[in-house]
This record gives sequence, structure tokens and C-alpha cells, in this order.
Amino acid sequence: MNNEQKTEIFRANLDAVQTRIEAAARSAGRSADDVTLVAVTKYVDAQTTALLADAGAIVLGENRPQVLDEKFKALTGRKIRWHLIGHLQTNKVKRVIQQAALIHSVDSIRLIDAIEKHSVALGLTTHVLLEVNVSEESAKHGIAPEGLPAMLEHCQRLTAVRIDGLMCMAGLGADAGETREQFSLLRQLRDAHRGSGCDHIALEELSMGMSGDFEMAIAAGATLVRVGSTLLEGIERG
Repeated sequence: MNNEQKTEIFRANLDAVQTRIEAAARSAGRSADDVTLVAVTKYVDAQTTALLADAGAIVLGENRPQVLDEKFKALTGRKIRWHLIGHLQTNKVKRVIQQAALIHSVDSIRLIDAIEKHSVALGLTTHVLLEVNVSEESAKHGIAPEGLPAMLEHCQRLTAVRIDGLMCMAGLGADAGETREQFSLLRQLRDAHRGSGCDHIALEELSMGMSGDFEMAIAAGATLVRVGSTLLEGIERG
């Protein structure tokens, strides 16, 4: 399969996912314009990622800071907005905040303080989401739902970080009913804490939903859906 064929497959897959996003939004009484597709590229190399961008993917999500760095450099000059959607360690913050338009996975005071420190030093405003462990699984990263108020109170002191919203992942092995409940919980948490009076705590975005459940996420209010494997159907991964 040549690159032109791969690009055409990507274009068809993007169109199909966008059609599903539009249908899910319409069923929920929402506008599809309020839902952003984050095309997840963790499964493929930089060359294949470039073809996905050529097919029309504008917002790309990467899991690992090192791979984000590699692809950011390899795809310089393209109209791409990179999102970091995976776990971030404090020692990787300085580079990531210079590359990612949005960090989805802020899960501790220690991490957000590191982002604040480096953002101030570099003269940047860094946009982040707070990751909430709505399934309360011990193996998952994220702030416990009951810990969110304290985290938001701490964030009021920041000067160089903007809290755009919240992020979650459905529980491993959760059935459809459990997944809907977890997505609904994230929206309830967002709604309960909006209007803090802080200009830099907007809580406008909800990042939730992946290939297997993004339509349920849209029904629950998702504004960012992270779709990877569905976009890669028919493509050799590498």
C-alpha cells in the first residue's frame, strides 16, 4: 500500500468518524461544532502520522512525551495542534509545554506546580485539563472526585496555567451503563465547579470518550473525543 492509498483511507475514516460525531451530537441536541476530534497517533510512526495530517486531521493526540517530541520535530511546518493525552512526569514538563497546545492529563498538585514554574520561566500560558479518576480504579492516574475541590482551590493561585476543563477515561471493562455513569459524573463535577470567579479556571472542556465509546461521551457532554484505532482501520501500523 503506497502513501497515496493510505492517505485516502485516512480521509475516508476521518469522514466516517466525523459523520458519527455529527449524528451523536444531533441526537443529544447539541452542535457538532462543539465537539473536537482528537486523532490519537500513539499506534503509528511519524511518517504515518504525517499522512493522517495530510488527510485532514488537525488536532493530534500523543500519549508519551518522548514520542510527542519526536513527532513534533518530524512534522514541523504542518498545521497541527498537538495534545498530550497520556501521563506526564514532572521532569518532562519543560519540553512538553513548548509543544502541546493542551495537556489533558494533569493529575496532581506537584505536576501542576511544575507546569506553573516552567511556564512562568518561559513566559508561556499553558492550557491544561485536570484528569479525574471517575472509575476510582487504583491502577489509573487521576484526581479522586472528592479531591477535585482542593485541586481547584490550589489552582486559583496559579498565574501562567489555564484550567480549560476536565478529562477522564472510562473504567477498564466497564459496561455501557457504567461508562455512561462515569461520563455523567465528570460532567456533573464540571458543572458543580464552574463559575469559580477565576479567569484562568474556565472548565469549558470535557475530554472523554475513545473509539469504543465516544458517542456515549458526546451524549454526556464531551467537547473533546480521543479517537485512535477507528481512524486506523485498513492501515498497516508501524
